[in-house]
Amino acid sequence: MAVDLKKISTESRNQNTLDIDIVPTLDILKKINNEDKTIAIAVEIALPSIAEVVDKVYDAFIKGGRLIYMGAGTSGRIGILDAVECPPTYGVDYNMVQCLMAGGEKAFIKAVEGAEDSFTQGKVDLENINLSKNDIVIGIAASGRTPYVIGGLNYANEVGAITSCITTSANSIIESIVKYPIVAVTGPEPITGSTRMKSGTAQKMICNMISTASMVKMGKVYENLMIDVKATNEKLVSRSLNIICTILECSVTEAKELLDKYHTVKKVIFASFTNETDNSVIDECLNKEHGNIRKAIKFYKENK
Repeated sequence: MAVDLKKISTESRNQNTLDIDIVPTLDILKKINNEDKTIAIAVEIALPSIAEVVDKVYDAFIKGGRLIYMGAGTSGRIGILDAVECPPTYGVDYNMVQCLMAGGEKAFIKAVEGAEDSFTQGKVDLENINLSKNDIVIGIAASGRTPYVIGGLNYANEVGAITSCITTSANSIIESIVKYPIVAVTGPEPITGSTRMKSGTAQKMICNMISTASMVKMGKVYENLMIDVKATNEKLVSRSLNIICTILECSVTEAKELLDKYHTVKKVIFASFTNETDNSVIDECLNKEHGNIRKAIKFYKENK
């Protein structure tokens, strides 16, 4: 059955770019740039909805649940980009934030024809990762009608998991079936139907907000520094040392000695702020407060 594209706002024609194929190069870029300027406004309008979802993601994490994105094509790739950056940036397990993509991992680099049209595969993929009621599933779909995503969300509702969506189309199917919809209406694309442009940018901005704000609430950030960064390469080792130097106002040599002793940036900060030198005590306090350093320090001082 053919899809009625006229009902999808991202498929309508943009009157500002009707002549994009005949203007000079700089004017092509200006037209695209002018359209891009509208994206942040669309996302801003959706901020209250995004905040609700962030709080639900945080609740899921505290219960040991996972954030699971689902998408097809560009939407799926955006979910994967967000998910794979969380472990090195915030030191979390790779299962904590993940993305299921129509067509599987191979679809990330090469389109798998027809993969997004299966209602059942979304359910199967969630079953394969043992979806539970503690998880939150966020379907990403510019059109708001992707069968793979809708099938997965319907199953998530059955399981009792929290459901949300990120869509850039108004009054879509996906918006009606989730508990916490995020709708950022970006309007017609500069190139009709090319949702990797404005829609994709809005989706990436929203995913950034959801994962970042959730990790901030989890205590993965002190002030605006990523204190759970995994030092897996030279750049990240240098960043870890620089964070310690910045917070403690110490030398790189001193920072390295402290990192060698306590092994993580977060534990270095805790030890320095409390004068506690016993790694087991530090671990106990951090574990008690789910890794939130401010809460852990407060707990330590109140129970010393």
